[in-house]
Amino acid sequence: MKKVLTIAGSDPIGGAGIQADLKTMTCHKIYGMSVITALVAENTIGVYGISEASPEFVAQQMDSVFTDIYPDAVKIGMVSNKEIISVIADKLIEYKAKKIVLDPVMVATSGGSLCKDDSVEMLINKLMPLATVITPNIQEAQVLCGFEIENKEDMQRATVKISENYSGYILIKGGHLTSCSDDLLYNDGDFMWYKQERIDNPNTHGTGCTLSSAIACNLAEGHDVKTSILNAKNYITGALKANLNIGKGRGPLNHCWNQ
Repeated sequence: MKKVLTIAGSDPIGGAGIQADLKTMTCHKIYGMSVITALVAENTIGVYGISEASPEFVAQQMDSVFTDIYPDAVKIGMVSNKEIISVIADKLIEYKAKKIVLDPVMVATSGGSLCKDDSVEMLINKLMPLATVITPNIQEAQVLCGFEIENKEDMQRATVKISENYSGYILIKGGHLTSCSDDLLYNDGDFMWYKQERIDNPNTHGTGCTLSSAIACNLAEGHDVKTSILNAKNYITGALKANLNIGKGRGPLNHCWNQ
């Protein structure tokens, strides 16, 4: 049985974060493990509070996992301050972790901020270089590239700009575009578009967490990056089309749609 570790924050309603990651892994028949970086008081309406784990405790959790059940892939989600980012990077290097998917979570679906401003530079300089693939949405990609993204041409310019500081695969998710929902994968001068129909479902809480976890599951199974993303997108599409409708705001996906 393949094993995947998620390093992220929690979500008490179970639609995003650690909870969504573990559900996704289970539905992929993967053994899921978790290192919690923060407890987040949030729901489908908003973010109400964040209680961060200490960097020392994050390190202890990572030691506990890597010295016992070594993961075949790692997914990284919410890492809210630079001290936690630094210790995660150090531990990934120490244990020679491979197949790392970094979802640079900065803003919740409901609009609440999940990342301190001074942590972005540490994310770019210390954590991103370790990743096999990063999966920013439009808002996150704008932070990473430094300019507004309004169309597919802007997405291409953004990937090239981001690649100045990062040599791995860059997947910019186009769900926030007005003209389409296509995603763009870029690596070493190669652009690849993933055509995506716009699904009429406002309940998108946790889509980024779920997609990055699904990619990590596929990488753990031995698929290449392009195939892993395609499989993960098919999983997300099914979870959205299942039209689960719970919560008073932007509700979560049906992670178990294919079971």
